[in-house]
Amino acid sequence: GSIDTEAEKPVTSVPSGKEEAKAPAVEVKAPAKTEQLASQDIKATPVAAAIIADKKVDSQNIIPSGSNGKIVKQDVLTALSNPGRNPEKILFSREDRPEKMSNLRKTISRRLVEAKNSTAMLTTFNEVDMGPIMEIRKKFKDKFKEQHGVNLGFMSFFTKACCYALQEFPAVNAYLDGENIIFHDYCDISIAVSAPKGLVVPVIRNAESLSMAGIESAVVELATKAKNNKLTIDEMTGGTFTITNGGIFGSMMSTPIINIPQSAILGMHNIIERPMAVNGQVVIKPMMYIALSYDHRVIDGRESVGFLVKVKQLLENPSLLLFGKDPVNALLELSS
Repeated sequence: GSIDTEAEKPVTSVPSGKEEAKAPAVEVKAPAKTEQLASQDIKATPVAAAIIADKKVDSQNIIPSGSNGKIVKQDVLTALSNPGRNPEKILFSREDRPEKMSNLRKTISRRLVEAKNSTAMLTTFNEVDMGPIMEIRKKFKDKFKEQHGVNLGFMSFFTKACCYALQEFPAVNAYLDGENIIFHDYCDISIAVSAPKGLVVPVIRNAESLSMAGIESAVVELATKAKNNKLTIDEMTGGTFTITNGGIFGSMMSTPIINIPQSAILGMHNIIERPMAVNGQVVIKPMMYIALSYDHRVIDGRESVGFLVKVKQLLENPSLLLFGKDPVNALLELSS
């Protein structure tokens, strides 16, 4: 609770005999009471007052711009966007609030700790020149959407590249079951999606057999279900490999955690123009760091590095990724 500095000081009796030296009085300043902030008579518009109450802001430290010194909505938003603009003034109330974890957050927490404690996890990195893929998207995205009804995103390229690499390095697509390693002849790719209640990982079944348009359609369908909390348990279980894209949040590099019982996860990141040395010349290229976290009990270093190099090669050479010498025909599924 708060310290009441206005209360009457208690009287302390001094034992008879030798008088004890008195310590100098120290003034204790208590934090502002939440109750005072919530109940104070503020001069604000109804919308501004509602935001102040919701964010538990001390209105006395907000600079008003309305008529007759009234606080308007923009005043509150400005104060919230830059709480340090008025030095020595506390904008927010000093309050701690407990909030129960959702069942999804509990599950995520348990599985992340389990993954860290039950695997021999390592991460290897590489970088990809995204220029060739960006050029294809720029040239053909309109035609692709017109023909297939979905946007041509990066996820279809990465999913295709991973499926090819998984077939070449099957241990990356396997998992450990007791003393057995379970290999898969198919690629069920889990895609990490940010949902309102937390991170979910729906699965694209048999991604190795899908076209670029088929992958993009599956991504849109699963992401929409995740956004609306409509995913079923079956749609979120049974993947053999996971792809996560921290780049949509601005991440430049990370070490993603394995989605157990899988043995590996690929992390995509944001695309940044960087100076690269090409044939002795400095060239500006749109680069992305990629990361592969893997369980060293199942996957050796040669396999993990080889897998990531294969993904890099396919992404930087889309004609190899798209089944032929003419990427346009393969991309739009036209007859050659």
